[in-house]
Formats: sequence, C-alpha cells, structure tokens
Amino acid sequence: MGANIAVNSDNKETWGGGGVKPFGASYGKMMMWFFIVSDALTFSGFLAAYGLTRFKFIDSWPIADEVFTHFPGLHGVHAPMYYVALMTFILIVSSVTMVLAVDAGHKMQKKKVAWYMFATIIFGIIFVGSQAWEWKNFINGSYGAVKTADNHILQFVKDGHQIALADFVHSDRKDGRVQHQRENGLWFEKEATISQYSVAQIQEAFKADPSLLVRIEKINPDTKKKIILSREESIAKLATATRVVEGANLIENEYGNPIFADFFFFITGFHGFHVFSGIVINIIIFFNVVLGTYERRGSYEMVEKVGLYWHFVDLVWVFVFTFFYLV
Repeated sequence: MGANIAVNSDNKETWGGGGVKPFGASYGKMMMWFFIVSDALTFSGFLAAYGLTRFKFIDSWPIADEVFTHFPGLHGVHAPMYYVALMTFILIVSSVTMVLAVDAGHKMQKKKVAWYMFATIIFGIIFVGSQAWEWKNFINGSYGAVKTADNHILQFVKDGHQIALADFVHSDRKDGRVQHQRENGLWFEKEATISQYSVAQIQEAFKADPSLLVRIEKINPDTKKKIILSREESIAKLATATRVVEGANLIENEYGNPIFADFFFFITGFHGFHVFSGIVINIIIFFNVVLGTYERRGSYEMVEKVGLYWHFVDLVWVFVFTFFYLV
C-alpha cells in the first residue's frame, strides 16, 4: 500500500505519512524549491555558455565600461556602470522589503505585510523600467561605427577618446539613399532604419580631419584597452569599410563582437521576464493580503513562498551583473 499523502482535515498537516514533513517544509514550499533548483540550472547553463564564448573571443569582447555609460538626466556625461549599480541596489533593497513582509506575516501583522509587499512591487517595477531604459540606449547606440568587409567593427577616436559619427560628419547622406517603406519597398516590406550617413561620407570626413584615428575591436592585453591605429593604418583600414553600424541588435553591434549583444538580450531579457513575473505574482498576493485572505487562513505562507522566488531572482541578478558588467 502507498503512503497516505492526503491532507488531514483534523490536524491540517500538508504531508501525510504520520505528519512528518521533509526538512520541516510544507508541500508548497518544497515545490517552490524544486522550481528554483531547476531554474538555477537553466541560468547556470546560459551563463556558462556566455563565459565560454567570451573566453573564446576574449581579445575582441566589448568593454562594459565603454558600453553601459548612460545615466538618466545626464545626457552626454560619461558615467560608466553608475546606473547599473543603482539598478542592482534597488533590486537588493526589494529583497529586504520582501524579508520584512515575510517576517510580518509570521507575526500576523496584516498592515505591515501589505506595506512591505507594496514597496517590493514598486522597487521591482523601477528595476524592470530601468532595464527597459538600458535596452533602449544599448539598441540606439552611443557613437556609431563602421563594419569592414571581414565583419570587424571600427570606431573613431580623437585625442584618445572615442567620438560619435555626428562629431565629425556634418552633412546628410549624399547618395540619395532613403529607407524603403511598405508603399515603395520591394515586395511591400518595410526596411530597417538606415544610417544617417553613408560609408563614403564617413571616409571623406575622416580624411579631412587629420586629428582623427581609428580604433579596432581587438584589445591590447597590456593596457586592457582597444588598440588605436596610426593615421596611415587608420586610413587604410577605413578603406575596407562596407557598412555603417549604429547601435546594437541580434545581427550587428557597434560596440564590437555581435555575439555579446545576442547574449545580452537573451540573458538579461530572460531575467527581466522572471522579475516581471514576480511583480505580477506579488501584485496578486498583495491584493489577497489586503482582502484578508491569509488572515482568514491563519497563515501567510503564500507570502513566504513568493518571497523565495523573489530572493532567487535577486540572487540570479547578482551573477548576471557579475558576468556582464564586472568581469
């Protein structure tokens, strides 16, 4: 005969078999732990793949301090990693408010649970919104670059600092090229946004300013910075340019190796989806708290279970933050 696993209506034990609970946890919490372990293995696989790929292309991998430099309200100010650090701090604070909500639940303090849950939701929304803002800046790009025939990225430098295409190309496209719309495009397909400048324009403007140099995506192992070519080497390298790249997408990336953008969108997007899911679940639990559902049940265990998920999401971000931004 199999063990009895039905709920005992008299002693309200979740587990059968004489009321013994594995690790002293209820069925719901055990299932949440099973989910967390399986999801942790999924994220581990993604981050391991990222680490191996980065190791393979270590000499041309984009430098985080040169990619994530934006801060809201500080347009044009070089603030490397500041906003990412703020996002991380906000998510960690949300874990603190979740802990306080769980603790208040143990003490059956309904109002405190509601307030701490509400704070957790607000911090979560701020984080997801910040991640969307960061994506927008990453997609739009900061400087612009050109791609060579062998699919390498060339950036432009003046006085040792990277500059944008708009800083030295001061005219619109001269080749008459316009973006195809559905009304005039081939097979009625809308074309992706084209660059404001043509390769020929950039080459011409570059030659007209002798202070400009080209920086390739390869990193100097001694200085840990991208290699800047001499003036003669820059002109020769720029002559092989075939396409203007502005921003980043799944195909090309103005910051360097396009695989970096692929991993960035996939892993941070996957984590962002987890945070968004956690926010939705927290909102549902919050309204149940306000309506007194758990007060009537005599237990706030549901808050504890969603708290486990939220702490897991926060912990995963620590690893994503370390892999993408710090290492």
